[in-house]
Amino acid sequence: VHQSKLDFFCKLGYGKQDICKVLENLGQEALEDDVLKELIRMGSKPQALESQAQPSPLKLVARGSCSTSPASKWLGEDDSDSTDHLRPIVIDGSNVAMSHGNKEVFSCWGIQLAVDWFRERGHTYIKVFVPLWRKEPPRQDSPIADQHILEELEKQSILVYTPSRKVKGKRVVCYDDRYIVKVAYEKDGVIVSNDHYRDLQNENPEWKWFIEQRLLMYSFVSNRFMPPDDPLGRHGPTLNNFLSKKPVLPEPKWQPCPYGKKCTYGNKCKFYHPERPHQAQLSVADELRAKIKVPLSLGKEEKCNRSP
Repeated sequence: VHQSKLDFFCKLGYGKQDICKVLENLGQEALEDDVLKELIRMGSKPQALESQAQPSPLKLVARGSCSTSPASKWLGEDDSDSTDHLRPIVIDGSNVAMSHGNKEVFSCWGIQLAVDWFRERGHTYIKVFVPLWRKEPPRQDSPIADQHILEELEKQSILVYTPSRKVKGKRVVCYDDRYIVKVAYEKDGVIVSNDHYRDLQNENPEWKWFIEQRLLMYSFVSNRFMPPDDPLGRHGPTLNNFLSKKPVLPEPKWQPCPYGKKCTYGNKCKFYHPERPHQAQLSVADELRAKIKVPLSLGKEEKCNRSP
């Protein structure tokens, strides 16, 4: 029991010393929810967050060095932070699997489709939470399809089972939604689910804001995982900006000039002129002066050539 709990919290990123201290205080039979609350109360953070909070020391570079590494690397920033600009992904495995199975079958293939979609985008941190009792053989009241996918994702350290046990023949299941929201909140990531977690929103005001702003809904269209292009509505960020730590501002779209080539405003015109995209927008008077100066300069050159 001690080893299983130790492995479980190590997967979440907590240190072994902090876990052992909490288990000594609470006892080996303590529930995982109580252990997690005690770790948060102690101020313990996952190793990934600690590495972000503690910048590495500055590195001195010799003058004239031919090193091609960017300045951000020797100014003390972590390499993983400079390259990985995408947010961590936390997937509600039960919600995704039941949605792919039309709410009748726990389809593990739907989880695989979602994981593959985020992998292709380049996300490196992907976690899927599924209750532990889904490891058991399927029954008529809870059918499971493609159960071997869960084992493969667990070997890849992507899938995490939320704990459950049997007491006097009855199954005691921990609330997996709380794990999902806690990990996503600590990692400052994105929750992939069609559930609104209203009970958890009422439980914590910080979670309420986080769920409203970081919940990514989805649909399955012909075995294709499809999140919306506008996760927060028409006036919200695009999907690329929603999944990125550093959003990119869209380029301004210029409105074409209603007068077209007949426009006399020149460089003072605030509209776009497609007929002169690579030319400076000169006024009509400046264009006439430029045309007049060219033949005058040519005449002066001819006179200078004839004089000697």
